[in-house]
Amino acid sequence: MSRPPLPPFTKETAIQKIRAAEDGWNSRDPVKVALAYTVDTRWRNRDVFVNGRDEVEAFLSGKWEKERGYRLIKELWTHDGNRIAVRYAYEWHNAKGQWFRSYGNENWEFDDDGLMANRYACINDLEITEDERKFHWPQGRRPDDHPGLSELGL
Repeated sequence: MSRPPLPPFTKETAIQKIRAAEDGWNSRDPVKVALAYTVDTRWRNRDVFVNGRDEVEAFLSGKWEKERGYRLIKELWTHDGNRIAVRYAYEWHNAKGQWFRSYGNENWEFDDDGLMANRYACINDLEITEDERKFHWPQGRRPDDHPGLSELGL
């Protein structure tokens, strides 16, 4: 299975890959999202280590049960060959209605077929009020005309 764009990445294809990943995660469909990763993918997400697509699906299912109203924006930090580094922010609320903005950086490594083999994520959560939210599009894909992280001052 091939998942274009393929490495080595140019700035343009890295941005395309990042947007595809953002769109997938904003779908909140763990089965669909897991298909973007190699069968034996390895992750570090905060203090959790995930190995393989089955664990990716389980991890994402649990994540999106906890992180309600999830909306994500990713932005290119840098790229080289088969690697891309992104910074991102996402907003969500817990079961009690408390809103958070989670900030982070991810380092990605892809195989020759464009599937992500390694993902290393560092994330920090900040409690915010509903008035401080900046991500107001309807659940799902971020509209093309919605500002990105830099435009939002994040």
